[in-house]
Amino acid sequence: KEERIVVLETENAVLHLKLAEYQGLAGRSTKEVLKLYAAHGQQMKLQESSAVTQLHGAIKKRLKQDLKSLHSFALELSKDFQRQSKACLYQILAAVHGLQLQNEGMRMFQIKVFDLEQSLQEVTERYEKEKQKRKALHNSLVELRGNIRVHCRIRPLLPFDDAAGHSVSQDRQRNFSEKVAYAADDETVLVKCSRPGHASVNKTFQFERVYNDLESQDAVFADVAPLLTSLLDGYNVCIMAYGQTGSGKTYTMLGPQLEGNLAFSIEEESELGIIPRATQEVFRLISEKPPGSYWVEVSVVEVYNNEIFDLLAKDSYGKVSGVKREVVTTREGKSDVPLLTHETVENASEFLHLVNKGLQLRVTHPTLVHAHSSRSHLVVTLTITTVVFGDNFGTLWEDEQTSQRLNKEASCTFPQKMRDNKSTSSSRPSSPVQLEAIEKMKEVKTRLQLVDLAGSECVGMSGVTGAALRETSFINRSLSALADVLGAIAEQRAHVPYRNSKLTHLLQDSVGGDAKLVVMLCISPGQKYLTESMQSLGFGTRARQVQRGQVKKKNFPLPGKAK
Repeated sequence: KEERIVVLETENAVLHLKLAEYQGLAGRSTKEVLKLYAAHGQQMKLQESSAVTQLHGAIKKRLKQDLKSLHSFALELSKDFQRQSKACLYQILAAVHGLQLQNEGMRMFQIKVFDLEQSLQEVTERYEKEKQKRKALHNSLVELRGNIRVHCRIRPLLPFDDAAGHSVSQDRQRNFSEKVAYAADDETVLVKCSRPGHASVNKTFQFERVYNDLESQDAVFADVAPLLTSLLDGYNVCIMAYGQTGSGKTYTMLGPQLEGNLAFSIEEESELGIIPRATQEVFRLISEKPPGSYWVEVSVVEVYNNEIFDLLAKDSYGKVSGVKREVVTTREGKSDVPLLTHETVENASEFLHLVNKGLQLRVTHPTLVHAHSSRSHLVVTLTITTVVFGDNFGTLWEDEQTSQRLNKEASCTFPQKMRDNKSTSSSRPSSPVQLEAIEKMKEVKTRLQLVDLAGSECVGMSGVTGAALRETSFINRSLSALADVLGAIAEQRAHVPYRNSKLTHLLQDSVGGDAKLVVMLCISPGQKYLTESMQSLGFGTRARQVQRGQVKKKNFPLPGKAK
């Protein structure tokens, strides 16, 4: 073991010697490696500096080339811009010159337009003056001939103008909603008549006045208002609305009537019809006259199934209920309704209240054409009694003060005396002057009849059955009788068939020439009602041709000259 230890120690010493030798070699190798790294670093730096120098030279060369090309491009661009600016300048100068020429031409054109406008204004003024003269001459001619004035009103298209309730094709429904009746001007109606497989034909109808679908109730009443002055001048006046059902007759005569509420809406005065407006105008005209010289009575009648009903008559309980009346012909050849209720009214509100009572009793029935179709003819009559003096009444006073005093005394006694059938001795005037004034007074009655006719209707279109069908039959027969009466008057026949219908018998005086008559023709503009509209227009055309002779004026005694 000791020998083994010696051997191992010897080997260990040898190994330590080798290790020291190897460590010396490693140290020398490390120094050499560091030197090599240093040399390599220097070599790399030299190489990099040379590459950067070469790259810098290349970039510099490239930049010089780019700057040179950019400079040449800028020169070309500048030259091109100068050329274009010169061209634009030339164009601007040409445009300015053209504008100057156009302005000159525009000034000349404006001068011509101004001259033409002045000429047009002068021609228009002359035309309006000639038109007014022609209308005045035409009205004078109508007065002399006793012709019937016919005004035509075209209502707008309404929701119920479609083909609801009828089994027709969609194309036919679209055709139904087409507008075929137009107001060509304020005196001409243009109707486009077309049939499948035939070319469209335009027909025109001439009337005294034509209203388009945009004209208001004010415009309609403005043309009939002058007749109300004639009413106080001693002429009877009748305004009658004619047309098919649903064409706007009741709206024209009364105004909008809501379901379940027939009262006149004072809040919407612009929508009021002819009847309330005429009443307001009559009372306005009366208010300008001496107090007590006029008083007004009203009656409301409907012609239903060729029977006359008094809509202001009261039953035994004092309740207003329609009472059947009869129309007769007096010895003078005038029509009269015995026992007809006449209510005295002092203002328009009282009148509208009474008319509203009568309207609540008027018969209406829904049809496929109109939900509130009137089934009767409505006749509202205002009877105006005028107090006039005898021939020599002017000698009873010498000055205006005496005249006013006598007028006041007479107005306090005479109208009430007339209404009370001459009253009793207790109401007789005690003053001799007052008694003489009363004896010289006379009463003159004039009537304003406002007629809302029931609409003519086609049974196939309205779809009525049962009692409504019977009503339609009577309505159509009465309107046919009215057409027959006008035809007989136009042909100047010896016999005029007034008694063929209670309607014509009731309106005998108005239609026969004892009143200034205005027919307000109402038509629907849709294709669906073309046949009915043509029938109404034909009726209006025939009515215009009727010559009844000059309307007679109620004689007012003229005061004699003062001595």
